Amino acid sequence: MCGIAGTYGYGADTERIARRMSGALAHRGPDGEGLFVDGEAGLAHRRLAIIDREHGAQPMTTADGRYTIVYNGETYNYLELRAELEQLGHTFRTDSDTEVLLEAHAEWGTAAYDRFNGMFAFAIHDATTGTVTLARDHFGIKPLYYRVDPASEAGGAPKVVFGSEIRSLLASGTFEAAPDDRAVYRYLKFRVQDDDSRTFFAGVNRLMSGEVLEIRPDGTEVRSFTRLKEELREIAARPSRPYDQSVVDEYRERFQDSVRMRLQSEVPVGTSLSGGLDSSAVAAVIARQLRERPEDEGYEAVGSRQNTFSAVFPNSSNDEERYVDALLDENRGQITAHKIHPQPEAFLEDLHDFVRTQEEPIISTGPYAQYAVMREASQHITVLLDGQGADEMMAGYNPYFYVYLRQLRRQKRFKELASEVVGSRDILRKLARTKFSGRTSVPMEALLNSGFVAEHSGEKVTSVQDDLKERLLEDTFRSSLPSLLRYEDKNTMRFSIEGRVPFVDKELLKFLFSLDESAIIHDGWNKRILREAMDGILPDMISKRRNKIGFTTPEGEWFRSIAPQLRDVFASASFASRPYFDAPSVLALFDDYIAHPENHGTLMFWRLLNVELWMRTFFDDAEGATRALGGSADEAALAAAPAPAAVAAEPAAEEEVVPKSDYVANEGKQLDLVSEADGRTWRRLPLQTALVARGDDVERIARERVEAFAASLPGGVVPDGAPWYFVISEKIIAITQGRSWFTWEIRPRRSAKVLSRFVSRTPAGIGLGDPTTMELAIREVGLPRVVAASAVGAAGKVVGRRGLFYEVVGANVRAIDGPTPYSAFPSNVSAKLPPKDPDAVAAQISAAIRGADISAALRDGFVGTVVMDANDIGRNVLGSDVPTTNEVLEATFADNPLGQGRQRTPLAILVDLGGADRR
Repeated sequence: MCGIAGTYGYGADTERIARRMSGALAHRGPDGEGLFVDGEAGLAHRRLAIIDREHGAQPMTTADGRYTIVYNGETYNYLELRAELEQLGHTFRTDSDTEVLLEAHAEWGTAAYDRFNGMFAFAIHDATTGTVTLARDHFGIKPLYYRVDPASEAGGAPKVVFGSEIRSLLASGTFEAAPDDRAVYRYLKFRVQDDDSRTFFAGVNRLMSGEVLEIRPDGTEVRSFTRLKEELREIAARPSRPYDQSVVDEYRERFQDSVRMRLQSEVPVGTSLSGGLDSSAVAAVIARQLRERPEDEGYEAVGSRQNTFSAVFPNSSNDEERYVDALLDENRGQITAHKIHPQPEAFLEDLHDFVRTQEEPIISTGPYAQYAVMREASQHITVLLDGQGADEMMAGYNPYFYVYLRQLRRQKRFKELASEVVGSRDILRKLARTKFSGRTSVPMEALLNSGFVAEHSGEKVTSVQDDLKERLLEDTFRSSLPSLLRYEDKNTMRFSIEGRVPFVDKELLKFLFSLDESAIIHDGWNKRILREAMDGILPDMISKRRNKIGFTTPEGEWFRSIAPQLRDVFASASFASRPYFDAPSVLALFDDYIAHPENHGTLMFWRLLNVELWMRTFFDDAEGATRALGGSADEAALAAAPAPAAVAAEPAAEEEVVPKSDYVANEGKQLDLVSEADGRTWRRLPLQTALVARGDDVERIARERVEAFAASLPGGVVPDGAPWYFVISEKIIAITQGRSWFTWEIRPRRSAKVLSRFVSRTPAGIGLGDPTTMELAIREVGLPRVVAASAVGAAGKVVGRRGLFYEVVGANVRAIDGPTPYSAFPSNVSAKLPPKDPDAVAAQISAAIRGADISAALRDGFVGTVVMDANDIGRNVLGSDVPTTNEVLEATFADNPLGQGRQRTPLAILVDLGGADRR
């Protein structure tokens, strides 16, 4: 296991660049380093010596001087390949697998790579042709990143840098790092990463599994060297082998062989043990071998006792220590156990290094448990086996049950379908509770900059829904396993450990695909063949587990423990400055999480946090890059401060800017409108405000906002003597009165769920088509009245009369709003009743405005306050203290000039430009 790096096309700078890149990979190879330069090519190597420690130094060159390799990985069938090559006349100077790969390339070219069984990423220079060939193993266990200078692609020789880690490319100094906004969006919105060749760094790509990149003097080419995925599909399409005990026995032998191959080492080998089925199977197979046949060749590196390493979280909801202990008890005498206890305080201390280690954002804090384990393991061993890959190859996650059931339905295998439904009813019940819990999660778009969302709105992520083996292929090669392998490599190599994964073996996977799906899922049990193969080897409490936890942290408990530190991040000036986030919404939601953690998960917050810390680590200045958490108190105060009332210039059209001027229209709107109701010209000036909360003083908000508006009022915007009105959205009043609730705070009764089915949902979220809004209607006027109104409404439709429902149920119910996707947080995840006594509220606000510190001329022109329910579907005046008719006032908002999105302009100054007689 090592680190490799290289350059191509940089002429006299080649050696200098290659040395810088090598320096960035020192942690991957503390046992040696080497450099090779020839013409336009430079290859660098950092060695972690595992096999042939004395003679396996790199770069390594063939005896004739033509081919030179730098190699990261292990090829487990190298002895068989060596014997074959010797028969073809090749001679070997070392006992290393590196030389076998080099001679195999010399003999067969890139066709050799499909014959390798192992994990590898390497670069081979051909002195005769001047080419460099990069390759990555069949599953992408070992990483390889590259960047082709776009200027060089236009013509002439390419300029390329490549390496085992992105930091080595950054260290080359050949380009300026920038984030890839598409990757950031897909991560935040869809929780995806590592699923294609683009990384989170613009212009930096990863070589995908089973691919080669050929760098020639005249250009570059990426292609696949293997048909493994196509072979697996072809195998699956053939008649399946009957599933019987002989199949189980053969799988056990193949799995044991896969474990044995991965014990080849001249340095100590240990095992990661989470307590789950997969890692426990690896540890149990080794322990059994040590107990029953300790003299067997291939187990020398384990020693007389196997070292296992486990992260445990006593008294936590996801602690698996009892399963770890069950395996230890059954193999007493064969295992020396090491238990690591990660803590949230240590997580905070390690967070900067952890983010830097992973190089790109990750889905959860789960890999930190692995990070902590590897740190401890590095004090005892150099090679570590674990159970990665079994979930993706044998349907280890619960959603696979849905995929299999859909497949059985599509194939009309109804008898098997019925059996699987019965067998998996507990899992299906759990999935259904999650899916149909009635709780509404906050859409990620509600927390992102709307311009950023609009730019990437065309991005989609799909997955196979009704073909189990095709879904397993998708997750193995694209959607799931690549991320896990990345975590594995980064965490192990951070502490100079080689990680090996026995389940990720192409021959083992081919065998699985030769079997019917019932070998994978049967009678409600996934990983069937592994469970049965481990019968008598694993304790029943492990082999027959139904609850999967995985190698992770108790993230929810940790976030509650360190919430103040996390809040500092979301309140910082740097977070607010990013082009990705709607910082006030994030902070408001996180505050609700702190107050009501039971209503929220943590995955969304982690993604937002991870992007921010990643930006600080890799793109901010030196001070920002060395800071693990939040800004200073001054930064937090700056971010939390309300936006100033005015700015000198109009916001740029292509991007929402905070703050916006009080004296310009929202994007796509206009200041002045000629009303169809009275033919007069009206000016509408939308006012931006901070988010309001339950219990806020709406009169104070109005007074201070009008004072801010008046403080820098340009001449002519409100002509002297022109009547003007203060318009306030009903949402603000309802929220301050406590008549607005997050959807997860409302528990709809059964009657609300049933009745809401018969109401059409509007695209704007208005009306009673959602159980939460129907529940509010029932609370407001009572179930009998809602049922009676429903009956009258249904009868009215029969005779062609519409609107009878609302005539019976009343205006308060008509004004109930549900979650509105276009609105700013929290309206996009809230349901609300109309404000209580809006006429009285209007009068109170008017009194406050008349007492405001504004000019006498402006005070004299003030007419009063209007409580307006305005949206893109309709306008309704709910209350006012002015003589102007509702019809006239509603017509002035015909094009809805208020901010319905993240403009946060729920207030407006409405100016009658027609004359004083309008007062």
